Order: sequence, then structure tokens, then C-alpha cells
Amino acid sequence: MYRMDSETINTSVNGEMDYSDLREKLLQNKDKPAIINVTIGTTFKGAIDDVDVILETLKDCGYSQDRFYIHCDAALCGLMTPFINNMISFKKPIGSVTISGHKFLGCPMPCGVQITRKSYINNLSTNVEYIASVDATISGSRNGLTPIFLWYSLSAKGQIGLQKDVKRCLDNAKYLKDHLQKEGISVMLNELSNIVVLERPRDHEFVRRWQLSCVKDMAHVIVMPGITREMLDNFISELVQQRKQWYQDGKTEAPCVGEDIGAQNCACTYHKIENISS
Repeated sequence: MYRMDSETINTSVNGEMDYSDLREKLLQNKDKPAIINVTIGTTFKGAIDDVDVILETLKDCGYSQDRFYIHCDAALCGLMTPFINNMISFKKPIGSVTISGHKFLGCPMPCGVQITRKSYINNLSTNVEYIASVDATISGSRNGLTPIFLWYSLSAKGQIGLQKDVKRCLDNAKYLKDHLQKEGISVMLNELSNIVVLERPRDHEFVRRWQLSCVKDMAHVIVMPGITREMLDNFISELVQQRKQWYQDGKTEAPCVGEDIGAQNCACTYHKIENISS
């Protein structure tokens, strides 16, 4: 939109930003200020970029606070992180945070909130005469119904209700990961995440029935507040039974996902032997 130069930062195997690559790209572009998009919960693996490490890297590369802007994309995890740790805080020199209302909170229509500093809003805002109000949106228009849904959802759940939802999601995600691991299925769960990544099921019908999102040889399960242990048990049981049929001939093997989720999380024949021996 702004026709700005951009750099893509590499990621580690768990989906988190590669901070050494960030350092290298910052030093290569030291003559320019930096706008850094920090992901608080990546779409597929649920990885969380470390804001503190990024700030330290900026400092080490000679970037003063007036030469960088940090935006935190916390679409799904933005309502979870306050109950996990204090990774997002405007006490730190970050510029803005975005949070979706239709994801973790469950608003009935797509909506989002951008939280930023008043000084930035004051620079962007214009007085729109025909609505007798100050507006800071790019298009000069916004849906007034979605804030009401957000307010209602937050008021209905309350802080204690949200905290219970977060704990239940994280506990259930760990429950799913542990049980899949016991069954010899390749699986990964990032710390502080509710997204369980596993080997891609072979059967398209199984994928469709459970509405799994797949990339390459991986699938993921996003454990939301409405997911119960009974649902997870049914999923695990059916997957285990189906896998026996998929690989019963002994010729076909489960995919190796070591490069995608880490060798220590891969249960393919090669990595299983390697992990046992090490």
C-alpha cells in the first residue's frame, strides 16, 4: 500500500523469528529506520516472537527508539497472552497491537481492534465534518456494530472467565499433544500456544471431516475454548485407528516432518531410532 522497501526475516523450525537473521537484515539496512512486524502466535504453528529479544537486537544494532516502530500482530493470542505472561506491554517501546474479536473471543462476525499510542492517533486523525467526529481509519469509515459485540463478549465473560478459557485451552492442547506423542505420532506444541501441529493424515476424507488445515506434510489443531476433552479423545481414537489401516502393509510409512517441526518431535522410523539412541 505504501510502496515501502521490505525484508523477509527467516524463521526457526518452530515458526519463531530467526533473531540472527533479523540482526543481519537490520545491519544491512542501517541507513533506514525499521518497522518490524512481530507475530504473537503465528498462523500455523502458534509461535510467539520474543519482543524483548527484538528490542535488544535493535539496541545492539544501533537503532535508537526514534528510528524503529514495532507492531505486534496478536490476532488470536492477543486475548490469551495477558493471562500467560507480560510479553506485550506499552511500558516497552512498541507502537501498536492488533487483536481479533472473532477468534479467541468468538464474536459472530470478523472484527479486530488496533491499540496504539495517542500521539500516533493525533497525527493521523482528521475532523470529518459530516459526521461531526474525529476519524483515524484509512478508509474514513468503520462498522459501529462490531465494538458493541466486542464489549458484550468481554462483559459477558469477564476477566475471570477469560482466564479460565485460556487455562483450559492450554491444558487441553498439552493433553492432545501428550496423547498423540504416546501413540507414536509426530507432534509439536510451542510453549504458551494452543495450536498443536501433527503429521498430515493420509486420508482426505479424515481431513475434511475434522476440518484440519494442512500445509505440506503437516496439519494443525487449534484448541479453542469450545473444544472438550471428549472431542479430543474422539479425534485421537479415530486417528490412531485410521493410521493402522493407512500403514498396515508395512510398505507405506508415516511422513517425515523433522525439517518442519524438529527432529525431536518427529516419530518417523529414522528419527525414532535417532531419538532413542541419543
